[in-house]
Amino acid sequence: MFDSPQRPFDENDLHALADGQLSPERAQAVRAQLGADQAERVAHWAAQRAQLQSLYASIATEPLPDVLLTAANRLQALQDRQTQLWRWGGMAASVLLAFGLGWTLHGQWSGQATSAPLPMASEQRFAQQAAVAHAVYQPEQRHPVEVDAAQQEHLVQWLSKRLGRPLKLPVLTPQGFELVGGRLLPGESGARAQFMYQNAAGLRITLYLGALNGAGADETAFRLYADGPVPAFYWLDQGFGYALSGSLGRDALLALATAVHQQL
Repeated sequence: MFDSPQRPFDENDLHALADGQLSPERAQAVRAQLGADQAERVAHWAAQRAQLQSLYASIATEPLPDVLLTAANRLQALQDRQTQLWRWGGMAASVLLAFGLGWTLHGQWSGQATSAPLPMASEQRFAQQAAVAHAVYQPEQRHPVEVDAAQQEHLVQWLSKRLGRPLKLPVLTPQGFELVGGRLLPGESGARAQFMYQNAAGLRITLYLGALNGAGADETAFRLYADGPVPAFYWLDQGFGYALSGSLGRDALLALATAVHQQL
């Protein structure tokens, strides 16, 4: 059925417009029908998409790991051999090929197991997610948070309910930072909360927190995660993870993390 560019748009069209997936004619027709709020939402999504892509742009130019290249080459050779085996022996030959393919790939991956990098620990992934969330939301001028500081009581009650634990908002006014507000975010093991603060110069820091599966009850010392878009100090306390992120020097960020920890 012909899809007219002038047909009414829906939520899928808005996401496709933000992702650049509409034809030029359809995109122009949708933009012509957008209200102010809808246009703002599309612009917000497009900005988020661009920020996320910029964080991982370098990955697209990285060479494939040797283990994948080797496996791909062996698979191609086996596929070429399959053509010959079908000609020579039909079904019986294909059974032998299936066995050989499985054994070859088994040996390939088993042989590489000892040299493969270890998976990132859950605490480090938590800190990485905190740093990425900071990089995505801190540049926002109109919508940096879901609930602003003027509704602080509602913000704390809402996020406490969603995270299943009473939360407390640290006060960082003595350190020169005022609360902007907060938002709810998804995480690997449940909901996450992000609180944003800003100083007089417009510099923003974010506190990211949430429960971590498998985390012990004991408190951990502060650890610095410096491999993300911004540095973050993170720690665990009674099965809950905390990460403070911001474009600050190590000592300044550690002093803020200490102030947060003392209040929590």
